[in-house]
Amino acid sequence: MNYPLDELLKTPLHDLHLSLGARMVPFAGYSMPVQYPAGLMAEHHHTRKAASLFDVSHMGQLRLVGPDAPAALETLLPVDVIGLANGRQRYGMLLNDEGGIIDDLMFVNRADSHGDLFLVVNGACKVADIAHIQSGIGQRCQVLPLPELALLALQGPQAVTALQRLCPNVGRLVFMTGGGFEIDCTLGGGSRQVPCFITRSGYTGEDGFEISVHQDDAAAFARALLAQPEVRPAGLGARNSLRLEAGLCLYGNDIDTTTTPVEAGLGWAIQTVRRSGGARAGGFPGATKIIAQLSSGTGAGGRKLIGLQALERVPVREHSVLQTTDGQALGEVTSGLLSPSVDAPIALGYVPPEFSAPGTRLQALVRGKPVPMEVVALPFVPHRYVRA
Repeated sequence: MNYPLDELLKTPLHDLHLSLGARMVPFAGYSMPVQYPAGLMAEHHHTRKAASLFDVSHMGQLRLVGPDAPAALETLLPVDVIGLANGRQRYGMLLNDEGGIIDDLMFVNRADSHGDLFLVVNGACKVADIAHIQSGIGQRCQVLPLPELALLALQGPQAVTALQRLCPNVGRLVFMTGGGFEIDCTLGGGSRQVPCFITRSGYTGEDGFEISVHQDDAAAFARALLAQPEVRPAGLGARNSLRLEAGLCLYGNDIDTTTTPVEAGLGWAIQTVRRSGGARAGGFPGATKIIAQLSSGTGAGGRKLIGLQALERVPVREHSVLQTTDGQALGEVTSGLLSPSVDAPIALGYVPPEFSAPGTRLQALVRGKPVPMEVVALPFVPHRYVRA
């Protein structure tokens, strides 16, 4: 959706972005940095070798509070919420009655309280998501939006080195865990400890952290991070190229309300306890359809999300038609760009399962001309999460 410039919302870091020379664009109703003067390619490569700071404050943050919160959330998600240990994070999906994905999200069982779940949902969907959650389970637990919080993502192999200078104990976290910390935001003398909630996760395939902090402290914290020698700012452009190389879905492109988790290759996120024969099988929207797809291994309509690499140096963008090599229409590309790390055009797209094996040759239509492509295993760039 395009918003008039005077109606765009501003994150707590908006003035900082401008001072750093960011090029701002409308995104999810906010004015957001798409790139800084160094450019997308430099930001991308710096994230892969060091650490980059992303402003993701447009995302929606909320808490579900009350002893029935985990069981209540399981009525909206096809994942194991009740069994999630304190301090652990999990990926989940809000589903409609047809099993389509309303939105994907992350949630944490907060370590300091029973029945206290912290959720992060996509920025473009947050108003509808919160209303959906409130309508569905608001009578069973408190649904508490947290608009006063900013969210920063520090991503890259040197992220932990930089963050530990400000928060010495953060290294105890491993991938998909989280907890409450205090950050040293000292700049120019004097000590200032800022409370925050940190998870060790992210959207780049690299080691990294997502830090939820009060909006009033966000700019000071961001400046303290940017003062570290490993850290540079990065915008939406690099965030997108990094996530695509990591083989991670973008809501609205690769997944939406017409896509089931199984079609999108997200069946791994549905734990055994929620599947056929599990102790809490079903009980979520679209369960009959999704459980059947899990059992058969195919999606509705016989389609599957795949990774593709172009065999010519021609970027293949979303909505490009995918065909067999003799011109039979199969599906379409949902995300695509020239990968800085692979140094070749890469893409995600949907095709029938019989055309999804790595090594399969297909073609994409780009401005009416066929571009040869090959199905490749995901991710395009190996993940480097710290699991232990």
